[in-house]
Amino acid sequence: MDRSRETADFLRSRRAGLTPDEAGLPEDGRTRRVPGLRRDEVARLAGVSTEYYTRLEQGRAGNPSPEVLEALARALHLDESEREHLTDLLARPAAPARRGPASPQRVRPGLHLMLQTLSHVPAFVLGRRTDVLASNHLAREVLTDFDALPAPRRNLARYYLLDPLARDRVGDWERIAAETVAMLRLEAGRHPHDKQLADLVGELTLKSPEFTTWWNDHRVLRRTHGAKTYHHPLVGELHFSYESFQAPGDSEQTLCVYNVEPASDTAQALQLLTSWTTAAEAPSGQAPNSP
Repeated sequence: MDRSRETADFLRSRRAGLTPDEAGLPEDGRTRRVPGLRRDEVARLAGVSTEYYTRLEQGRAGNPSPEVLEALARALHLDESEREHLTDLLARPAAPARRGPASPQRVRPGLHLMLQTLSHVPAFVLGRRTDVLASNHLAREVLTDFDALPAPRRNLARYYLLDPLARDRVGDWERIAAETVAMLRLEAGRHPHDKQLADLVGELTLKSPEFTTWWNDHRVLRRTHGAKTYHHPLVGELHFSYESFQAPGDSEQTLCVYNVEPASDTAQALQLLTSWTTAAEAPSGQAPNSP
């Protein structure tokens, strides 16, 4: 990833999406030839010179101070994820590219055990690039059977954007898929030399009609909690309130839990789904579809 270009595109997209009224600027009578704020307006709001802001937007200002980053974030009304992304783009020196592939991520036994303990709701562990590192029985039933896929294909973004069944299974598919692209964009800012992430972005660009538009929006997101709906072919509509937790001891693994209201229609549907499908699942330690 070209960090200078990413910085320029991100800052331009944020100031283009902020109107003078939203920024608290009075009308100055000048003809506005660009959407959103001008460079000099952002510079004035952030308390820096227009020349310095221009260098920042062009990726030529080196590493700005935390005070300048905070002033820019306030001027552009950045949320927490956007502030984190701006810091990744501007404040961290580019790391040398890896000479070899990154080591595979492993889920420790205790976290695997937690997934099985959460047997009444879907739960799974995400790693880098939204790779699905582990999942429990209900997660495989409600989303898709990640364990049945080759390890390199177990990826949430690839499932949402490239699996034709996901469009029917995932409620509000467009919102969920776009948010997942924003998660990848945030990670790209943090790991600009991740070849596997670059390969994933390339694959999604070629195969998903919507991906390029969402990627070029430069939206970033760290998913923490929210609501999701899935349409299951056996038990119908399922409503979840999901929570995401960083795994202790590993900042690059996230435990995702899809909670349900006790005694709700969804809770009853999950009980029914479990009773119908558990017996058909391969015994622990046996590979899926093995004889």
